[in-house]
Amino acid sequence: MVAHSSVQTSGPVQSSSSLSGLRGRLGTILLYVLAIVLCVAFGYPFFYTLSSSLKAPSEIYIFPPTLLPEVPQWQNYTRVLTEYPYTTWFMNTVFVTLVATLGTVLSSSLVAYSFARFSYRGRDGLFLITLATMMLPAQVTLIPQFILFWKLGWLDTFYPLWVPMWFGGTAFFIFLMRQFMMSLPRELDEAALIDGASRFRIYWNILMPLCKPVLATAAIIAFMAEWNRFIEPVIYLNSPMKFTLSVGVSFFKQNADSSSEILQHILMAAAVMMIAPTLVVFFSAQKYFVQGIAMTGIKG
Repeated sequence: MVAHSSVQTSGPVQSSSSLSGLRGRLGTILLYVLAIVLCVAFGYPFFYTLSSSLKAPSEIYIFPPTLLPEVPQWQNYTRVLTEYPYTTWFMNTVFVTLVATLGTVLSSSLVAYSFARFSYRGRDGLFLITLATMMLPAQVTLIPQFILFWKLGWLDTFYPLWVPMWFGGTAFFIFLMRQFMMSLPRELDEAALIDGASRFRIYWNILMPLCKPVLATAAIIAFMAEWNRFIEPVIYLNSPMKFTLSVGVSFFKQNADSSSEILQHILMAAAVMMIAPTLVVFFSAQKYFVQGIAMTGIKG
């Protein structure tokens, strides 16, 4: 009787497990299909830009459009470098981006260190005010900042693009680094204090090396934001030789729209050359980016 009942009940158990396994495989297949569709949807604009940058002018407005150029026109990239001050714009962008990114990471980490490792009156209130600034649109402070930089005589200079980044960074990076630092044991600070280390030495020699993942994450995000920044360079820079790439590509677009010659392929080549450094930076440091995001907010 016992053996007979066990044989009878094994059928439904096996069918239930096989059904759950089938559902799991279907879910995995749907997930991969969705990932492929999204990859194609988000990757097609870049592919189209890259393909158009190698087309001849006669191929730009062909209908139906062709995916690949008939004969790759590599001289389109040469024209960008020879007929326009692209190299100067590139160097301007590199300078502003590196200096602003360095200032953002260092100042944000310093403020985050204060919020994460010190106890003082009003600390939590100041932190909430800092987070509240994330809800304030950048356009609200645009006019006061312009008046301030005009009074300082900084118009048509690079100072408005990088100096503010050295005074507190951004609220998002402060929050990100504070959460990461709060996950580090305070015993490290106490042991260093017993050994006679100063607070700044604890920050620089102990915490900063341990914060490499979140620092790399902040550096990648800040680099991309500064590299693609458009509003501030348009407002503060007037001389064409001081343009950054974002403003320069807009200059290409204006020429392409107003010129009788078809220049869309030149515009696409300039866009590809502008995007390339950000892709290199992201894919070369994506390991630290993912690690920094995953390790942030473990506790605190």
